[in-house]
Amino acid sequence: MEVHWLEQSEADVPAENAWLSPDETARLNGMRIAKRRTDWRLGRWTAKRALASYLNLPAHPGVLNRIEVRAAPSGAPEAFLADKPSAVTISLSHGAGRAFCAVAPAGLELGCDLEVIEPRSEAFLSDYFTAEEQALVARAPATDRARLSTLLWSAKESALKALHTGLRLDTRSVIVSPDDATFALNGWSRLQVCYNGGRIFHGWWQHIDNFMRTVVANSPLDSPIPLTIPVYFSDRASLCT
Repeated sequence: MEVHWLEQSEADVPAENAWLSPDETARLNGMRIAKRRTDWRLGRWTAKRALASYLNLPAHPGVLNRIEVRAAPSGAPEAFLADKPSAVTISLSHGAGRAFCAVAPAGLELGCDLEVIEPRSEAFLSDYFTAEEQALVARAPATDRARLSTLLWSAKESALKALHTGLRLDTRSVIVSPDDATFALNGWSRLQVCYNGGRIFHGWWQHIDNFMRTVVANSPLDSPIPLTIPVYFSDRASLCT
């Protein structure tokens, strides 16, 4: 099964809002906190660009403003094109001025996550990791513990998104087993997440530029494929230039 991905930064987001739908513009205008506005625009921009590329649509505001990402009753993101559900599954994550979107065919249980690699306290590990995961971190060299604990946390986040529960579910109900980075394929290494009851999620992890990225799904995945995005045409540019 193929999964595609795209990452964008705040610098990639245009200053104007012509790429937002009328409903999205109204929602944005209702946000009073600057950081929330910035994060929300970054997430929507990244998702729209990923969906347009995946669906082979032009990178023009008149097209992007017909793409919407709406929250399902579970809170999971759902993609709509011209007010109709699109035949894709998406997952979205953002933080530290970046956003990460994974796109796959409809029907897949999909989750992705983006995390800054940083140390995590013993109290954090005790509260959120299983005994086996805590032991895995403890056995790692001290110089690798921040990376490993971030990998485990990110994979848990991805799995809980695939389950459409998020952090409403105990993070210790999903147990992460990562492969070593020496087995990387196209910069990605495999991982597996076991959910209580025997359900298995298959996935991948990648560590670049002090960021950890993870993607999981309920079916085996090929290594994630980066999306190629064309130049964005602003309102003042012609589709023919």
